[in-house]
Formats: sequence, structure tokens, C-alpha cells
Amino acid sequence: MKTLQKTLLALAVGSLVSVGAQAAVSYGSGYVGQPYVGIKAGQFDLDYSGADKPTAYGVYAGYNFDPNFGMEVEYLGSDDADYRGGDIDAKTYGAYGTYRYMFPNTALYAKGKLGVARTEVKATGAVPVSYNGKDKDTSLAGGVGLGYAVNSDFSVEAEYDKLGSDADLWTVGAHLKF
Repeated sequence: MKTLQKTLLALAVGSLVSVGAQAAVSYGSGYVGQPYVGIKAGQFDLDYSGADKPTAYGVYAGYNFDPNFGMEVEYLGSDDADYRGGDIDAKTYGAYGTYRYMFPNTALYAKGKLGVARTEVKATGAVPVSYNGKDKDTSLAGGVGLGYAVNSDFSVEAEYDKLGSDADLWTVGAHLKF
């Protein structure tokens, strides 16, 4: 990874951690920030000709500064999927700023996120020639989704993420606020 990319990723994660450490800060509106943790599963859509889509699974954590704005970090890995007589798998790490729009008089909300993600894809294949490689990409990433607040402490979400130019990710997940 290039030095600039490492520096930007370290600054983004460091900022998120320092902000998360201030979880009990009360804002002028009386809103007290709310941290959450969750799990998600779905499917990677990788730009590899002839590759099956690996199943994704992972964890995420976030902090809502107010009802609309927050931040989130996540890690997702995958199982091995078939690729040209071999296997392909992926993993991604991300740090994002988030925005939630609560639809009036419902528990539904729309979610958008924008940040930095590192995606690593490892592929081995035998057809038509032997291949063993690893692609790594750190880039701007973002996503959109829909969520439903089951109650004040538990929500479920469906999400689509664009992870650079070679990977898309579709997930469903649930998180617990505390």
C-alpha cells in the first residue's frame, strides 16, 4: 500500500477512535451520542471473469453523533468461491461517515455512507492457465441502504456498497445500540 494511502487510512481510523471515545458527550439539542455494534452477511460481486460470488460475513461498529450523522467501521471476509478450477475469496476493511434519514411517522430509514475501504482479493485458478494472485486496493468507497428500527436499541439493515472499481457488496445485517 502506498504511503499516502496508509497515512489517510490511519488518520481516518484514528479520528473515528478518538470521536468514539467521547461517547457520553451531550450536544446542545440534548441528544447524547449512541454507539452500536452489529453483524452482517451477504455477497461480494467481484470483477473477475468466470468467478462465482463469494459469501460475505463480518462485523461493524459505529457511533451516532445525532439522529442523522455518525461514523462506522467494518470488517467483512468471505468463504472460498469457485474460480477457473481454483478458488477466490475477498475481505474488506472500511471507515465511513454515515447519514440517516428517518421517514416521517415510521421506523424506516434510509442510510448513506462515504469513506475509505481497503479490499483484498486472493485468487487461484487453473483454467486456461495456472494463476495465483492477490489484488489489494485502498480507495474511496460508499454505500446506500434501508433500515428498520425494531425498537430503540435494535435495528436491521439491507445495504449496497461500492468498494473501489473492482468490487460491489450486498449485505443484510443487524445492530444493537447501547
